[in-house]
Amino acid sequence: MHTNRISPARKILLWFIATLGLALFSGCDNVVLTNLTSPSLPENPSQIYTFTLRVTPKATSVTVTSIAPHIVIDGQNFAMKQSPLGEGLYEFEYQLPAGRDEVAYYYLVSYVLENNNGPTPGEAYTEVVHAKIVRRYVLSLEVNRGPVGARVSVLGRGFNPQDAIYFENLPARTVYDSPNSLSFFVPGLESGKNYRVMLGSAAGNSPVGTFRIDSSTLTVNPAALTLRTGERQSVTFTVPNSAPPGGLLLDVNTDVPDSVIMPEIVVPAGQNTVTITAEGGKAGNGSLFLKGYGAGEVAIPVTVSAK
Repeated sequence: MHTNRISPARKILLWFIATLGLALFSGCDNVVLTNLTSPSLPENPSQIYTFTLRVTPKATSVTVTSIAPHIVIDGQNFAMKQSPLGEGLYEFEYQLPAGRDEVAYYYLVSYVLENNNGPTPGEAYTEVVHAKIVRRYVLSLEVNRGPVGARVSVLGRGFNPQDAIYFENLPARTVYDSPNSLSFFVPGLESGKNYRVMLGSAAGNSPVGTFRIDSSTLTVNPAALTLRTGERQSVTFTVPNSAPPGGLLLDVNTDVPDSVIMPEIVVPAGQNTVTITAEGGKAGNGSLFLKGYGAGEVAIPVTVSAK
């Protein structure tokens, strides 16, 4: 068995290497790195995305002017520039190749410590982060309140005809306008309350915002329908205020769907009344119902008798 004695000079060299290694790998004790880049990056036509980092010195011995942040993105190392948004903020703009859905990156920051032993280099880095490129997202609701039946637009990107708007867990009647716009009709829910609005699709649910349903009244003339099979009668619906852009949908339900035949009822934009024609079907007794008006629901009795 052989043993090798370590010379004093070699001991000093090993101590220096260990000290330097400790300085390099304990960077988080000297500076704090805060990633300010969202994990979801909305797609833009330029395919240029901004990555932002905040560097906060913890040790007073860190020389601020020596701080040099880099971003290692897609395996390439780039120097970051100081941001005009504030002290300690650094940015880098990266143009992502077309067709990419994700980008991997991490931050690497070098600096110098001034202590009794003179200048000592230090380094800190973050874990690898994966950011997704989002081609489908919601920007805003056109408005955040309105009465039952109002048509409201949702602006965003990447919509498709299968998308649907939900008030809490209740689906609202949704209209696909374009990849950048959807519309929905405010469902017949209790008024005077705020509801969480979600965009639902095969990809999952996305928050849209909060919508308040305002109270409204509705009058129907005649107040009851008495028809024979095949007989037609005009029915007028009146709301207190002019219908908003897109019109006001009166979502009518009935417990005798075979007894009364009616078209979809929409009060035209800018008007407060609409007249439709109801036709008697099979003999039966029941009602027409419109939720969300008055005390919560308007009921119109319906009686259809055979010829």
